[in-house]
Amino acid sequence: MLVSVVVPCYCEELSLPLFYKEMAAVADKIHGTGFEFIFIDDGSHDKTLEGIKTIAEKDRRVRYISFSRNFGKEAAVYAGLESSKGDFTAVIDADLQDPPGLLAEMIDILSQGEFDCVATRRVSRSGEPPIRSLFARCFYRIINRLSKTEIVDGARDFRIMTRKMVNAVLQMKEVNRFSKGLFSWVGFKTHWLSFENIQRVAGETKWSFWKLLIYSIEGIVGFSTAPLAVASVAGVLFCVISLVAIIALAIRQIIWPYSQYGWTSTICVVFLVSGIQLFCIGILGQYLAKTYMEIKKRPIYIVKESSDEKKEENT
Repeated sequence: MLVSVVVPCYCEELSLPLFYKEMAAVADKIHGTGFEFIFIDDGSHDKTLEGIKTIAEKDRRVRYISFSRNFGKEAAVYAGLESSKGDFTAVIDADLQDPPGLLAEMIDILSQGEFDCVATRRVSRSGEPPIRSLFARCFYRIINRLSKTEIVDGARDFRIMTRKMVNAVLQMKEVNRFSKGLFSWVGFKTHWLSFENIQRVAGETKWSFWKLLIYSIEGIVGFSTAPLAVASVAGVLFCVISLVAIIALAIRQIIWPYSQYGWTSTICVVFLVSGIQLFCIGILGQYLAKTYMEIKKRPIYIVKESSDEKKEENT
């Protein structure tokens, strides 16, 4: 049995050697199973690619793909899955926030044939900024209420899947990708393993608060049309309120002539309604922008170089 381990990397020069050392040690302890490690260099601007090449020279199990620029983690995960050859395929981050030690248990569970995927989730967010943890919890509550696709709170990208599930994920070729949603949307039976939050072993996170916020919006837009319904309901609601207000003001004018004054209140109402209109237009714009990007049919990623190409050149 062959297990493919997909490792998306973006500026992981410091953590890469530590990750490989631990990952290789775990793989060596799992007898009767072959491994291939697929490192995806997502347009790093440090020496991540050089580090991967150094590892590949020492370990024949290591393959790599280097993008022409930074296409994002979602594209890196897709490229790794597309390149994988294993019966089982795992996805794991290079910062060691995903414990490689769980891989043996994950392979054992998947080998029993009852599940198509073994995924992991964090049961705590210790060490994270409080505001970030609060928004993360809010995101999972919102998306699970708005979307029919269930996203498990604390879910990580660290998981291992059967070839059948990997092929199902690869069928979805949209550019705007949200892997947690895609893994859930394809279905299949998933077993969840929980672990405590682990801090990065080296380097700094590339996910700022704003990047996570934008990513969460992409997830909601990609797996729910509920915001469009919110915009429609808001429009109908304000039409009804306006109609009631017009009738009330007309009656008041008839009973108390020349009583309809109040420049300040009028301006406040105008600003409120305008704000709601712009908010609804923004929602429509998000869906229109996603549609616009999809119909261009641009590739999800572009490869600058890869270990497979190097081998072909040498032969």
